[in-house]
Amino acid sequence: MTPNQKVALITGAARRIGAGIAKELHKAGFHVIVHYRHSKKEAEELCVNFNQTRSHSAVAIPADLQDIAHLPVFIERAVKEWGRLDVLVNNASSFFKTSLGEVTASQWDELMNGNLKAPFFLSQYAYPYLTRTEGSIINITDIHAEKSFKDYSIYCLSKAGLVSLTKTLAKEMGPMVRVNAISPGMMIWPEGENSLSQEQKEEIQKEITLKRIGSPENIAKAVLFFVQEAEYITGQILAVDGGRLL
Repeated sequence: MTPNQKVALITGAARRIGAGIAKELHKAGFHVIVHYRHSKKEAEELCVNFNQTRSHSAVAIPADLQDIAHLPVFIERAVKEWGRLDVLVNNASSFFKTSLGEVTASQWDELMNGNLKAPFFLSQYAYPYLTRTEGSIINITDIHAEKSFKDYSIYCLSKAGLVSLTKTLAKEMGPMVRVNAISPGMMIWPEGENSLSQEQKEEIQKEITLKRIGSPENIAKAVLFFVQEAEYITGQILAVDGGRLL
């Protein structure tokens, strides 16, 4: 590792958009810390591929981001791997239905803790290390922070809070640390209980100005822009949605 070798920590990086971000940053020369909660196999396989390309350039670290008390230890372990931290990408997110009239306090806590509380505290604990490297934080929000999504009210609220958090942290952490956010549209179809029918998928694509969904690579390239090219940009939210908000 060279003295100027930069290090990025991506939460929820084993699969989907998080994995896409990790791949793009690694390709750009970053050492990457792949955080995961349940997807151990995928995280470790991703790191094996990275390390075959460039020796000791990636490591997988597990953490339950709902356990706020454990987050300082998680950040310390991440920093200890290479002795520095240049980028924190708050990508990990919970996503499930909370239909009005049926919402429970535990559902509220899970969504708010994972999508808003954890990014705040991770950013707070990472801040001293990011200050040393004049680093940056990228929060992954959602266009549904602005465009409400029926039956997902708490999720939308948590992402709206993350938008506000981005702007707040940008003021709090400047001038040494830049904080921005990317607001994805439909980049990859939901899985499991959130799966969509073919008819629903077709309706969503009709709403998109470019008439197609995006890809994790689209988000990853936006992250790389904020990290490498946006030296005079902070507190901004970039919608990467193919024009769906239009």
